[in-house]
Amino acid sequence: MPQPLNLTSALYTEIVPGGGHTSFILKRGQLLRITDLAGGGNVSLLLFNADQLSERLNLPDTLKGQHTARLTAGHCLYSDMGRVLAAITADTCGWHDTLGGVLNADEVREKYGSGSYQELRNDFYRNGVDNLLVEMGKWNLNLQDLLMNVNLFGRVDVNAKGDFSFGAGNSKAGDYVELYAPMNTLVALTALQHPLDPNPHYAPKPVQLDWYRVENGGVENGGVESGGVESGDITAVCRHSCPENERAFHNTERLFI
Repeated sequence: MPQPLNLTSALYTEIVPGGGHTSFILKRGQLLRITDLAGGGNVSLLLFNADQLSERLNLPDTLKGQHTARLTAGHCLYSDMGRVLAAITADTCGWHDTLGGVLNADEVREKYGSGSYQELRNDFYRNGVDNLLVEMGKWNLNLQDLLMNVNLFGRVDVNAKGDFSFGAGNSKAGDYVELYAPMNTLVALTALQHPLDPNPHYAPKPVQLDWYRVENGGVENGGVESGGVESGDITAVCRHSCPENERAFHNTERLFI
């Protein structure tokens, strides 16, 4: 008999203010819901194997294996070892960017003007490179470990000539994405404007993080509806979306035999 998903009340809730950053281990069997509180938010995200930090998010393999250039529910975030660092089990936004990267301090200064700590104190202009490096440094990671990131809630369209354009209005207030961890996954993120956002003013938006514990999250039971926390096997929509994902889950589960 299929076992219903048992999602307890939130283990913890945290607000990341616009411009803020944080890092933590999303433990195996936990689910993280990230909510765009104001609309038009952006979360630049990196993932690592918390038990072996040399294993980390590999976006080229993630996109190639799933035949996509954008991420949404049903997709997985692969490591460079072909394992699942996180599975996108629910998504009300529908499009998350894999192309835009993050800005460094010089690029932020060029785009938004001077916004130093000496001028603005705690309202100074942050940048994605430094914010992520601050979080990575807490786990003994450094610049050489700063690879391609996902921009949650961001959308980038590409025309026939290969030109990028920013998809304004992609995320509305209250939109969320859920990441389920089938392994212990180190998450580093920052809430900053997307690099291609045409807004000339520095105005990053806050996001909310909610942690849940999922029982039977990796149990194969079939007949599962997509959409997150009411599903029986929360990974099924991702696991069965393509053969590559089934192999990636197999590679992940071998770690815990």
